[in-house]
Amino acid sequence: MHKILLMKRLFMEIARTLFGKHVSGSFPKWWVLIFDLLLVVFSYILMVFIKYYNQLSYLSRDYEVVLIHLVSVLIVFAVCFILTGSFKGLIRYTGFNDITRLAWTCCSAFIVLFVCKMILYKLLPNYNFLFPSYFESFFITLMVLIVMAFSRLIIRRIYNEYFRQHPNIINAVIYGAGDAGLITFNALYQDTSHQYLIKSFIDDSSAKIGKTINGIPIKKPSAVLNREFLEKNNISTMIMAMPSLNVNDRQRLINLGLDLNLKVKSVPHINNWINGELKVNQIEDIKIEDLLEREPIVLGKENVSNEIQGKVVMVTGAAGSIGSEICRQVLQYHPKRLVLLDQAESPIYDLQFELKNNEPYKSLCIPMEFIVGNVKDEVKMTEVFEKFHPQVLYHAAAYKHVPLMEDFPYEAVFVNVFGTKIVADLAIRCGVEKFVMVSTDKAVNPTNVMGATKRIAEIYTQSRQAEGIKFVTTRFGNVLGSNGSVIPLFKKQLAKGGPLTVTDKNIIRYFMTIPEACSLVLEAGAIGEDDDIFVFDMGEPVKIYDMASKMIKLSGLQNVEIKITGLRPGEKLYEELLATKENTVPTQHPKIMRAKVRQYPKENVDSKLKELYEMLLTSDDFKIVAKMKDIVPEFKSNNSVFASLDK
Repeated sequence: MHKILLMKRLFMEIARTLFGKHVSGSFPKWWVLIFDLLLVVFSYILMVFIKYYNQLSYLSRDYEVVLIHLVSVLIVFAVCFILTGSFKGLIRYTGFNDITRLAWTCCSAFIVLFVCKMILYKLLPNYNFLFPSYFESFFITLMVLIVMAFSRLIIRRIYNEYFRQHPNIINAVIYGAGDAGLITFNALYQDTSHQYLIKSFIDDSSAKIGKTINGIPIKKPSAVLNREFLEKNNISTMIMAMPSLNVNDRQRLINLGLDLNLKVKSVPHINNWINGELKVNQIEDIKIEDLLEREPIVLGKENVSNEIQGKVVMVTGAAGSIGSEICRQVLQYHPKRLVLLDQAESPIYDLQFELKNNEPYKSLCIPMEFIVGNVKDEVKMTEVFEKFHPQVLYHAAAYKHVPLMEDFPYEAVFVNVFGTKIVADLAIRCGVEKFVMVSTDKAVNPTNVMGATKRIAEIYTQSRQAEGIKFVTTRFGNVLGSNGSVIPLFKKQLAKGGPLTVTDKNIIRYFMTIPEACSLVLEAGAIGEDDDIFVFDMGEPVKIYDMASKMIKLSGLQNVEIKITGLRPGEKLYEELLATKENTVPTQHPKIMRAKVRQYPKENVDSKLKELYEMLLTSDDFKIVAKMKDIVPEFKSNNSVFASLDK
């Protein structure tokens, strides 16, 4: 290592002496042109010596002709260099396109030499000697191409090895020895901020194992992904260059890398490369979301298109994480008009700016109405319904934070129950065709105020089934990246150096992505009929403690503590998707199930909600929650002051 550093310093000093500031900058293009012409001279002299190797006496006799040929060749190549601009490229970044341009330049020079020779041979035979023969022209052109390409690659290698500044040296392995692996290697090689030293390629293919790429061996996974090999080669990073890897294998590989204390990076799918080329800044660190993703749910668009296309669609809670994604997806089905309502001023403004100024939404030219309003404001909601007459309604407006709503039952009931009642009643009055309510798995056997309010809202909308409108309810669990998700909280805590707070070591949750959840909402809404409650396949549950541990490993931080804080008021150890008295039947989509729940008579529901509203007027939290428990008998408070109301 010491000898290599000395060689680098020696090369650097020589280069600085010869070229000064251009070592770290770029040579003027005219210097490159002169250099290329000198290579032409070298190639011609090499050709002459090869030709006259055994006939040096003839060379002394024909030296004038040799000089004339050299001048003519130089002139032709100089013109071709200038016309094609082959000397304008930065030599230290020479790539395939630069070599291709050199090839075209040399071909052009050969054609010019060939044509000039032919013209002189036919029209001016006495001046035929001004240009070399056809064979000599071809040989010179080939030599020039080889010498120029080779010299550029040598200069690029010398620059990258000895002159380019490498503040950070990273020993790494690349998982994948296919085309993506080679492209990844080349992209890393061009990185100016780090020096990646690739110690090995990894691949499962027996046809590749034992071979090399650019002198770097290809090994099977077990030969590389073990502590002995990694420690021996001081490897700190694994780069996954197999974009086609299925989700399960990808997660298995990521987990293996994390267990070996490797920093894991990933190459995006080829469809996401910039102009078909991989840039080093696209090779990203693995995020916790990558460890929670599942095989993508593929939905047919026909059902949703038939439901939405050409109709007036309204979304409440449109500026929230779920509501805004529903809006984005609805626009792709070309509704007649989209009405977006939310009480939050700044978020609805941000959404307005996005949908009116960004593609692909801007070019759709679909009329959109952005409204600041609260679903519990009956006067405002009446005005909106009577003005726009929505035909399809997605009701996503709700309070969703469990611990916070445990402290404010009044607000939770007012918005989640009576806000939904106002919207549902107006939907009936104004002739809405379908009402799709976004509910939650916390409405099943609720243990908190928020979940109970959503269950009461479900009960109310189900009881309206004979009103000439289709009420459909969708239930799903936690959504990655949504407001209040645990992942943003962990990221903020990591940014401060920890600790990460987990309420219980055994707590589990189900997760899905926002786009996935919203696409399922649209699909369920399209296939739903009266009083349907749909539940989604949320995949395998995830232990929050394990998620926190993996996020610490992904962050690269050391000695970050995970602090157990105890269950919060109303919080469950695990979430359910179905109550014990419910059962499910399959639908036409394997990821969507239809839950059959017990029915509540309309008169009984109206009477109970009237009593709940009277409790609301008292502002007494215990009276409000007591009435909620009367309406939803399975509502049993967990770790809450309201547990005293349970029988």
